[in-house]
Amino acid sequence: MEDVGKQLNRIIKSRGVDGRYHEMMKEVLQDKDVREFIETNKEKLTQEDIEKSFAKLYEFTQEKKKYLANDPTMIAPGYEPQLALNFHFIDVTYVPTDELLKRRREEEIRNRIHSLDMPKDVRKASIRTFEVTSGRSEALEASLDFINSFSAEPSQFHKALYLVGDFGVGKTYLLGAVAHELAIKGFETTLVHFPTFASEMKQAISTDKVGPKLEEIKRSSVLMIDDIGADSMSAWIRDDILGVILQYRMQEQLPTFFSSNFDMLQLEEHLSVTQRGDQEPLKAKRIMERIRYLSKEVWMLGENRRNN
Repeated sequence: MEDVGKQLNRIIKSRGVDGRYHEMMKEVLQDKDVREFIETNKEKLTQEDIEKSFAKLYEFTQEKKKYLANDPTMIAPGYEPQLALNFHFIDVTYVPTDELLKRRREEEIRNRIHSLDMPKDVRKASIRTFEVTSGRSEALEASLDFINSFSAEPSQFHKALYLVGDFGVGKTYLLGAVAHELAIKGFETTLVHFPTFASEMKQAISTDKVGPKLEEIKRSSVLMIDDIGADSMSAWIRDDILGVILQYRMQEQLPTFFSSNFDMLQLEEHLSVTQRGDQEPLKAKRIMERIRYLSKEVWMLGENRRNN
């Protein structure tokens, strides 16, 4: 093929066109990327091939302008138009940008975290933004140990964490951060605010949705029960909801995290008294045996960060 510039000028003249179409052809065939593509493939393209591909070349130049201007009216927003040779025909392909791939990756990670009635900041929590203090370092270290051991051998049983501490010390945030880190590694996690979940289960009785809701929670790959003990429980919630969840997860050896303002001894005492005021220490002990099997108690100390 002869000099590209001369060849492109010949194409325009050979068309015998004028006016707007002539200007369009001239603009397209003078585009830097178009010229470079034709030059690179000059041994494979004839004048007729280029002429037949004019519609695609025009599409490329128009979409390239929109891409560079970040115009949302592009044919494929988030994709960069590129020229490709399809036998003796020039075509346009659309390649996902790094930004689009990053957004997709972030969306995949978010989709692995199933959050039920959890604060927005917890859904965006990250180990990298977790502020380490002397009162929170043990919990962070234990969390990292779990992430590493579980990631290495996900089919084995791994004792999770029972995070205990005062209001606002970051227990719930740390759960969200662990869930995010597990999601990056490809694992799904369900975070449940237990007082809200308990209320929803009571409401679900009239709609026959207790069974499906209970099955979904108890079978979660990794389950995080937040704020357990925040409210008094009915015997039904304690035994037929929480007890069933914990029994299944203990039998199946599924990782189960907890957060609470009560330590384990205090939680056992709390669970021994029903909403009606009945004392049922044996049933509370049965629940705590499962919690102790599934998790180890780790304290978090510090100031209340919710008002900062």
